[in-house]
Amino acid sequence: MHNFKDLKIWSKSRVLVKKIYELTEKFSSDEKFGLISQMRRAAVSIVSNIAEGSGKESNKDFCRFLELAYSSAFELETQLILSVDLNFIKPDATTEILNYVQEI
Repeated sequence: MHNFKDLKIWSKSRVLVKKIYELTEKFSSDEKFGLISQMRRAAVSIVSNIAEGSGKESNKDFCRFLELAYSSAFELETQLILSVDLNFIKPDATTEILNYVQEI
């Protein structure tokens, strides 16, 4: 087992959640149940799966949850790109976050 609070990836993922919440606050309220909700859930899923997996007894199980977090990161990256495509945000607004997602 791992202590998730000691994992750098968990700490960085917490920062990512905050960045996503701050970014999506700027979206139109029409997107409250659309991309805002999806992006926030994907970001929360990353950090949550890291934490949940750290409680598993085998490294194989831990790796499975890291894979789920990784998949959520790809989901979030796609949603950021779509947000630009739909003109909800400017491309430069996503650069830092996309780099952060890549790092995670």
